[in-house]
Amino acid sequence: MGAAKMVLETGKHPGELKDAVTSPGGTTIAGVEALEQGGLRATTISAVKASTRRSMQLGGVSEEDIKSKYNL
Repeated sequence: MGAAKMVLETGKHPGELKDAVTSPGGTTIAGVEALEQGGLRATTISAVKASTRRSMQLGGVSEEDIKSKYNL
């Protein structure tokens, strides 16, 4: 089961699911911490926003709507 599917099916916050599958001081949480320190979360959000914006542009959504309705 994928992570997104787990969030949708369980109703649990992704952080809660992460905590359920990582051991304190273990290898996985060490990797997660390194990703967070490197800015992965912010970079991922920026990438999703950029691709969403471009998709809207290609789909013919006006720049005014992209900015005012979608705050992109």
